[in-house]
Amino acid sequence: MYQDKSLAISYAFFVLILVAVGALQLTTVFVTILFAYLMLRALPFGKYKWASIGLFLIFLAALFYGFAFFVRHAIIVLPEIASKAIPVIVHFATERGIVLPFTDIESLKTLVLESIQETVVYLGGYAGVATKQFVLVIVGVVVAISIFINPTLDFDQSPRPLNLYSLHCARVAQLFRSFYENFEKVMSAQVIISGINTVLTSAFVYASSLPYAAIVIVLTFLCGLLPVIGNIISNTVIVGIAFTISPQFAGWALLFLVAIHKLEYFLNSKIIGGRIRHPMWLTLLALLVGERLLGIPGIILAPVVLSFIKVEASKFEVSDSSEARKP
Repeated sequence: MYQDKSLAISYAFFVLILVAVGALQLTTVFVTILFAYLMLRALPFGKYKWASIGLFLIFLAALFYGFAFFVRHAIIVLPEIASKAIPVIVHFATERGIVLPFTDIESLKTLVLESIQETVVYLGGYAGVATKQFVLVIVGVVVAISIFINPTLDFDQSPRPLNLYSLHCARVAQLFRSFYENFEKVMSAQVIISGINTVLTSAFVYASSLPYAAIVIVLTFLCGLLPVIGNIISNTVIVGIAFTISPQFAGWALLFLVAIHKLEYFLNSKIIGGRIRHPMWLTLLALLVGERLLGIPGIILAPVVLSFIKVEASKFEVSDSSEARKP
């Protein structure tokens, strides 16, 4: 009985830490630590950790520069795509009696602004928020490098004699290790799937001479890192661009994207495996709750949390009460 209570305390303390991370708005730091540590471990330098750290920092600087360049380009290009696509979509829908919630780009802007009014209020000080998030990312990178240099925590080496403090610290460290392993498993698979999806989409984009190829390819890969919701975003942009050519071409583009994502579901089951497969409704529910509570970091962590819960719950066997009552 004591062991059960002690184990429950360790789990409760671990959950309390995760809740505190969310409540204190430290999810950006937490997700950055997980991603940065994953990248550091993936670098092929073995025991030469400083070589891995140097290459990681170079890659990180290039990534920041590329992302900033992409954002500046996207701010110009995406409104241009919308201004061309929306009149074609409205005309197509009007001819077929389809009622749309917008009639031009201004009404679309109004619709979008109304739907994200709370987010706009929250992000009112955009510069301040951006600066804060950048600082949090830097903090996360520093922490990840520190863990990479010294991955064995002092309290994970349980002293003798064992006491209550060292016991719970060791168990919480094990839970964080298990959480990271689930993150590594899920996100590594998600990156592979996003890469395959991007390659296939790139082939379609260049074969069909779709405009704005560069923005489409980068957006496809970035959105592919977000389960389910990311595909919806990238597909909407691709089909919208295709509408600027013709409604028929948009239809073929949509069919191609549906075929890719059917393949993606197959790859998801093969790459991730049956151990962390969840019903689609459960994944969607987790994504909605994660987005509502934590924003984009919540979307990233939602499937990881589901996997972690499944793995940890599977460690405990429950006997059948009907079998237990048999003489």
